[in-house]
Amino acid sequence: MWPAALTRLLRRRILLIIFALIAIIYIFGNLFDRNGAFNALHYDEYTVQRTRPLLWQKMLLPEEHLNRTHDPELRCRNSVQGRELLADERGFVCRREQMLSNGCCNLELADVSYYSCHTCNASSHCCAIYEYCVSCCLHPDKRPLLELVLRSPNGQKYIYATVEDHFELCLVKCRTNSHSVEHENKYRDEEAKHCYGTTEAHESQRAVAPGGGQH
Repeated sequence: MWPAALTRLLRRRILLIIFALIAIIYIFGNLFDRNGAFNALHYDEYTVQRTRPLLWQKMLLPEEHLNRTHDPELRCRNSVQGRELLADERGFVCRREQMLSNGCCNLELADVSYYSCHTCNASSHCCAIYEYCVSCCLHPDKRPLLELVLRSPNGQKYIYATVEDHFELCLVKCRTNSHSVEHENKYRDEEAKHCYGTTEAHESQRAVAPGGGQH
């Protein structure tokens, strides 16, 4: 009696395992498209949503910032990476040695610039120097342009969805990326490769760009 009951139990479990395997194979088969890419994670179908509103920069006069220069509670994030220049989150650009211990540019020095678009092209919205790109991008009047960037259908929209404020957005946007190059190994514009405005993939990349496809 026991051997027969055990045999029936094993058969039922084997059948359940087979059905489970068939279901898993079916599900994974639907997730992959003909090219082997996940349809569920396809750039055209996957929607990124912000979890909180982005905090935008407010326009303040340099004098208003200067009044807080020696505020012991004042702290600034800055662009960090520059060997010679830094852009702080208020929109000032200064030399590395002009940065205070709190991370802010020292506004008591005459050659510190504010919301500077030096080396930037007003038509292409691209700059030769990263720190000036960040500073220019932080100007409140760039908000309409950056809102277009946030809505633009390119691969970086997944990164844009994670930034929390205007400064973080400008840090990300001004870094060189796949749109800064052509044929994957040459800058499209050696003189202005840091862009705060909307950009598109070079024609040499469009065939392989996410969601691009052959035309």
